[in-house]
Amino acid sequence: MQIENFKVIYRILNILEKAMDYDEFDMNSISAETMKISEARWIKLMMLLSKEGYIDGVIIKQSLDGEYAMSVSSPQITLKGLEYLEENSLMKKAAKLAKGIAEII
Repeated sequence: MQIENFKVIYRILNILEKAMDYDEFDMNSISAETMKISEARWIKLMMLLSKEGYIDGVIIKQSLDGEYAMSVSSPQITLKGLEYLEENSLMKKAAKLAKGIAEII
């Protein structure tokens, strides 16, 4: 996966985490257009996030001809998704610290 995919994944999870404070979720906040990616890439990333257990509220069905159909109804971040955000945040801080140490030396 390209680094851009991970940035989009992080952004989606971060938005879903912040949405935990609200009763209703605005799907436009994580849309393909908002993420500045193609609809096809967005669908695949949402499918990955759902399949890997990072989000709930996404239903994926495969037709007999192999095509996928996705239905998103009130997506929510899971505990695994929250852990991903935390680990990513800690890795970013460690990378910044390592860069700072390298610049000093």
